[in-house]
Amino acid sequence: MDLSNLQPAVGSVQKKTRIGRGQGSGKGGTSTRGHKGAKSRSGYSRKIGFEGGQMPLQRRLPKFGFKNINRVAYKAINLDVIEALATELQLQSIGLEQLRQAGFINKRQLVKILANGVITKAIEVEANAFSAAAENAIVAAGGSIKKV
Repeated sequence: MDLSNLQPAVGSVQKKTRIGRGQGSGKGGTSTRGHKGAKSRSGYSRKIGFEGGQMPLQRRLPKFGFKNINRVAYKAINLDVIEALATELQLQSIGLEQLRQAGFINKRQLVKILANGVITKAIEVEANAFSAAAENAIVAAGGSIKKV
């Protein structure tokens, strides 16, 4: 046996059923498509998500939530970060430029100071926004705040 005389196994290859070739074939007339309806027509292709006229799933499910186009996104910086930065660089005031140089923010980000951590030094802090607790903590430690 070699490649020149290979043949498929007996009975494994059958002729394709020829549809629509007259009544005598048993597959004439409606050509196995049944009577009427979209699937019997030429050019029919089922649309993605079509459920036979039933309201499709993507239209039955509720739509919820929205994106507020006026939302202002702040980069959150905690008091313990401010404290650590002030001790490390011996600073009396910390602003956006110092945070930028330390790598906490980039030039387009707005900063909000949050009250996570403890502040012990009197530091002047400059930021775009402050939480009420952070504001109170900075002032209580003898520092001051400046909103940009």
